[in-house]
Amino acid sequence: MLEPVHAGRNEKAGGSWTEYLVLFLRIMAVASLIKGLYHWAVLCGIGAPSGGGFEAHTIGWQTATVFFAIIDLVAAVGLWLAAAWGAVVWLTSVVSMAMVEMFFPQVYGGSVFIVLIELTLIGGYLWLAIAAARERPA
Repeated sequence: MLEPVHAGRNEKAGGSWTEYLVLFLRIMAVASLIKGLYHWAVLCGIGAPSGGGFEAHTIGWQTATVFFAIIDLVAAVGLWLAAAWGAVVWLTSVVSMAMVEMFFPQVYGGSVFIVLIELTLIGGYLWLAIAAARERPA
């Protein structure tokens, strides 16, 4: 088959920043899907010892788990589609997880490692988004 003709389009040997951004979004979509499914498994009691299921935890833990079970799956869909709202929902999820870990350590344990990972992902996204925006002609 013949490829469509793109008038005025520069063909680069490597990928463009936009392509790298979409790849990053797809990888984050898979990670968000796994994270959301993990939270749903916890909600449903999969793998929980008897008497140690969802109901055995504090209200704060239960609320955070339900929140992330929903928002991570919504973010995964939006990120996979590379929709503008997907990145916004994903950023909301990532910032929320970092804030829960930092300011409410009684909920999930307050892991500094998780906060550093989340901040690194935000930095990577912002760097790729800015690089992709700069390569577009004005």
